[in-house]
Amino acid sequence: MASKPRVLVLGGVGFIGRNLVQYLVENDLVSKVRVADKVLPALAGLSASQKAIFESDKVEFKQANLSRPAMVQKVFDEADEKFTYVFNLAGETKYSQADAVYQENIIDVSVTCAKEAAKNGVAKFVEVSTARVYDSGDKPRKEDAKLKPWTGIAKAKLKAEEELKKISGLNLVVVRPAIVYGPGDLSGLTPRLVIGAVYKSLGEKMEFLWDKDLNINTVHVRDVARALWHLAEKGAHGSLYNLADEGKTNQGSINKILENIYSIKTGFLGNMKSKVAVSVSMKTVADYSNDKHLKPWSDLCKAAGITTTPLTPYLDEELLYDNPLSVDGSAIKNTGFSYNHAGVTEELLREAVDYFIKNGAFPQKIIG
Repeated sequence: MASKPRVLVLGGVGFIGRNLVQYLVENDLVSKVRVADKVLPALAGLSASQKAIFESDKVEFKQANLSRPAMVQKVFDEADEKFTYVFNLAGETKYSQADAVYQENIIDVSVTCAKEAAKNGVAKFVEVSTARVYDSGDKPRKEDAKLKPWTGIAKAKLKAEEELKKISGLNLVVVRPAIVYGPGDLSGLTPRLVIGAVYKSLGEKMEFLWDKDLNINTVHVRDVARALWHLAEKGAHGSLYNLADEGKTNQGSINKILENIYSIKTGFLGNMKSKVAVSVSMKTVADYSNDKHLKPWSDLCKAAGITTTPLTPYLDEELLYDNPLSVDGSAIKNTGFSYNHAGVTEELLREAVDYFIKNGAFPQKIIG
């Protein structure tokens, strides 16, 4: 009987990475997982079950700056047996950074790691990009849709994709997920959950820019983890797949869930008022919003005895523009994959909040 694959998860301590590692170990899919990340697992806010997995014999951690070739070589070094699959989940996740930051921490990381994977004869290198590389619009974007990235991260991710295609001997699969949410999410739907808590504490109506129909298509992190493994085993070399559930999530559907969780009223400024607001300066709009939310969130945490938390209501101006994220994630189903989570539900968002409550990072009493 053939031995189970050995895998390397780059950026494996992050949101998607930790869930992928958990999926691989809990389902006994691999003989070994090596995780490489700048962040130490002990400082990453893992759940109790994830901590146990990262401390198990199946998982080996190496702290590394993956933009440096010498460190990447050490991460790939495996004297007795090479890695079968490599998953690249590493890279800068903060918005509105300088181009040089994205060059070093997204493009250079991907290229350096991919070249090493090709040199080592890795059977599959799975690059996790983003669906924000497509031109925004209401019609769901398929894999052959027009490319027009609309955040700095997306521009760098697309450039990384293009560079990886040029690497000789690289067995590449690229995935472009929609907004990923679930336990451990910091930047997908969780900022809306945090803002909902703020408005619950203020006793005010919560209003977002634009209207309820603005698409923010989603995919649950557990489905992402399953899809990554599925494509490592079955994805063709050079293939590209979107990841998005069939829920057609928009601002309106999320707000209905927030109303149920917090017993608050929500609404939208509407397109006309929003256009007037942002015509002055989106930075001004973002600054006003963040000024309104940051102190009440800090007060909420302080009252709950929370001294440090990775969660924030901060919204970057890059994400406030009228850019619908509409993604068709059906193509991967032709390979035999199926999504377990058809769309965002109140239960799934409560689970995401509960993850942080158990970690002492979210005030429990604010939840209805």
